[in-house]
Amino acid sequence: MPLCGLHNMVTAGLFSEKKLQDAEAIANDYGYATIKAALNFGFLTRKEYVGFLEEEGFPLIDIRAEELDLLYLEQCDLQHLNAFLYCPVRMEADGLLVAAGDPMDEKLIAGLSSKFDCPIKMVAASDLDITWLVHKYRGEYYVKEAVFSLMRKDPESSGIITFTDPQLISIFGMIMLFFVLLVVNFVKTAIFFNLLLSVTFLFAILFKLFLALRGSQSELQESVTKEEVMAVDNSTLPIYTILLPVYKEDKLIRKLIWNLRALDYPRDKLDVKLLIEEDDDKTLNAVRALDFPANFEVIVVPFHMPKTKPKACNYGLFFSRGQYLTIYDAEDIPDADQLKKVHVLFNKLTPDYVVLQGALNYFNKNENFLTRMFTLEYSYWFDYMLTGLQTVDTPIPLGGTSNHFKLDKLIELGAWDPFNVTEDADLGVRVFEKLYRIGVVSSTTLEEANNEPFNWIRQRSRWIKGYMQTFLVHMRNPAHLVQRIGWKGFFGFNFFIGGTSVTFLVYPVLLMFFFVYLIFDLTAVKALFPPWVLYVGIFNFIAGNVLMIYINMLAVFKRRYYELILFAMLNPVYWLMHSIAAYKGLWQLIYKPFYWEKTNHGLTKMSHSSAAAAASTT
Repeated sequence: MPLCGLHNMVTAGLFSEKKLQDAEAIANDYGYATIKAALNFGFLTRKEYVGFLEEEGFPLIDIRAEELDLLYLEQCDLQHLNAFLYCPVRMEADGLLVAAGDPMDEKLIAGLSSKFDCPIKMVAASDLDITWLVHKYRGEYYVKEAVFSLMRKDPESSGIITFTDPQLISIFGMIMLFFVLLVVNFVKTAIFFNLLLSVTFLFAILFKLFLALRGSQSELQESVTKEEVMAVDNSTLPIYTILLPVYKEDKLIRKLIWNLRALDYPRDKLDVKLLIEEDDDKTLNAVRALDFPANFEVIVVPFHMPKTKPKACNYGLFFSRGQYLTIYDAEDIPDADQLKKVHVLFNKLTPDYVVLQGALNYFNKNENFLTRMFTLEYSYWFDYMLTGLQTVDTPIPLGGTSNHFKLDKLIELGAWDPFNVTEDADLGVRVFEKLYRIGVVSSTTLEEANNEPFNWIRQRSRWIKGYMQTFLVHMRNPAHLVQRIGWKGFFGFNFFIGGTSVTFLVYPVLLMFFFVYLIFDLTAVKALFPPWVLYVGIFNFIAGNVLMIYINMLAVFKRRYYELILFAMLNPVYWLMHSIAAYKGLWQLIYKPFYWEKTNHGLTKMSHSSAAAAASTT
């Protein structure tokens, strides 16, 4: 007698015996139903399985439209419901009605009959609808843990409070002091603050130049040779979890699947989680409509504020099985050997390395002005800045994707802060504070550069707001921060995390003074700022811009993006866009600190084939 519907599929000639054995082996390793393994690891499509069920007399019911008696569902553990794809619906005259992904699974029927001590009446339902229901109604504990766990375990590291009382007192105290000094001596106060802003602007850029030069002096990235990657025995590789947090990315699902298939890693050891929000039926239906096999498990994240990427990732951790874990966005194209490189490098490094950051760059770099500037920025950031930070023993802000963790250490650190909209940068600082280390792996993930100005400003305002949040969280107790990371780390954190936001906010103020001085012959301005003050301020402003242009020019050499070198001259315009985003981020920090500004993807005119070609030549 068959134990599950897949055995019948073998009899019907729709499924080979070898495939069934492989699916059962994966199901045993991962501790879930064979049908789940078959769907998650691309052994068959959902359309094939639905057609088979109908032939066997099990047409799918729309379980989301059924009257659900939660009494029976609440007696089941979410992990078990999720793993074996079933959902108790309600008690009927002839027994308990249960919807299952495989209604012919006799082992499941026997277990439920014993659990509820009654006959079990099985009906078929879509695995996606079952997943949606069980997470919606049984995921409350897990989603609350995803939101509040860090706040409870390590309240000093949680961004749930944007401004602490001492910070508010300090901020308003400095504002009051500024106005008092203006009343006492307007001219000297104005001169002092003008010089302070211009010197801070120049020093922050000088620090970035120093880091870029340190990063470009030698190959500072931890090296993994092709020979080492080729020598890896696939049978010794651990399970690797990949989190794919998506929201309304239905247009990118097909591309995402093809990108995952390109990874050089044993399919049966990839624990891929597609994290879909409860209200995102578009993406769920895009998965349902696929006409070719997918290689990921869908996890539905129950609704809970804040609605952020880190909350979704924290929820996904409860269902992750890997020794290592990484995050990719829906449009990412990672190097095929990236996961193997990470495995090799972790084995070469000391145990205190708990995360490796891969480089990020763009496949549509030559699409327009914005994508070219974005590519220059990412090139100097990931190819030079991060490697430079490694040499000066200071916190390294992680990128949004392609950061590879030891899963047990990630959980120990408290995972991501769901209240921080740049959770990656915040986690990078926490890694340093907990005396762990971050490495850089010489592997690139190509992304889609934002090619639309308003969409870019939405994305960048969230990033800058997140840097402000991270700065406020870790500067709640400056003396304590110095004790944890030392003076070198303290100054590095202030000028790299805090200084980045400050330079963008200060830039338009200095730009205004520069143009007022050049264009207008205002006696009032000259009386307020003696010539030497204006000369110092203008020198700092010009020098800062020249240095940033130089840093952008450096960025092209490692990847040989020589066609972009002249665009570095336009960095002052690009920085002005940053300033617009910075002031928007500051406004949201005050009024909507946890609001996750959605960035639209899939806007590029480059086709999937041209993106793949770009990946193969990088």
